Amino acid sequence: MITYAQAVISLVGEKFIGGPTDGPVQMFKFKDGTKPPTEEAIQAKLKELEKQYADNEYQRKRLEEYNAIGLGEQLDMIYHDMDKWKTRIKSIKDKFPKPE
Repeated sequence: MITYAQAVISLVGEKFIGGPTDGPVQMFKFKDGTKPPTEEAIQAKLKELEKQYADNEYQRKRLEEYNAIGLGEQLDMIYHDMDKWKTRIKSIKDKFPKPE
């Protein structure tokens, strides 16, 4: 899940020093001279990051399935039977399709 702090960091980058995972922004520390982002900007960025996270759910699910096969098993399949490996990977991609 996306945190308030991630939205702040996304807005100010390396100017962020630290703070809690959740607001308010007044609790965060920034490098000298850095103007903290507005609450409005933080909320907009938070929504954007949450949408990205939701839109990429298929990637996280695919990765879980790929990892369930195991690297050694995948390498063995590639070495012995590339078509079998491609079929297995395609079944995962079909199970968790990329949104249009």
